[in-house]
Amino acid sequence: RSRRRRRSAIKPLGSHNDRGTRGGHVIVERLRAKGVTVRVLAMHLDTGNPTSNLILTILAGVGSWEREIMLERQRHGIAAAKAAGRYKGRAPTARAKTPEVMQMKAEGKTVAQIAQSVGISRASVYRAFAEVRT
Repeated sequence: RSRRRRRSAIKPLGSHNDRGTRGGHVIVERLRAKGVTVRVLAMHLDTGNPTSNLILTILAGVGSWEREIMLERQRHGIAAAKAAGRYKGRAPTARAKTPEVMQMKAEGKTVAQIAQSVGISRASVYRAFAEVRT
C-alpha cells in the first residue's frame, strides 16, 4: 500500500498503558509486520527506533505486572472477606420465594396475581413452577 493510504488508516490505540491497551504490543507487532510505524504521541515514541521499541516493551511488561499484582490483591481480599463471612454472593430472589409461589398457585391465583403479590416477574413464577415439576 502507499504511504498515504496507510496513514489514513491509522487510528489511536489509547493514550496510556492500562486495561484497554493490554494487547497493545500484539497489535503493534502486527502493524510492524505490515510495514507500519506506530507512534505513541504522548511519550514521543515510535516503533522505527530501537530505543523506543525497548521502552514500549518495558511498558508492556510493567502493564502486565500491574495487572497480575492487582488480581493477586483482589484474590487475597476476596479470601479475607469470605473468611470473615462478608462475601456471600448475590442474595437469592425468586428461587427463595418458590414455596410461597406454589402455595398461591394451590390457592388458585393467577400467574399475574402471584407475581405482583410476591414481587417477582411472571417469568420467575413460571420458572418456579418448572423447578417444582422437575
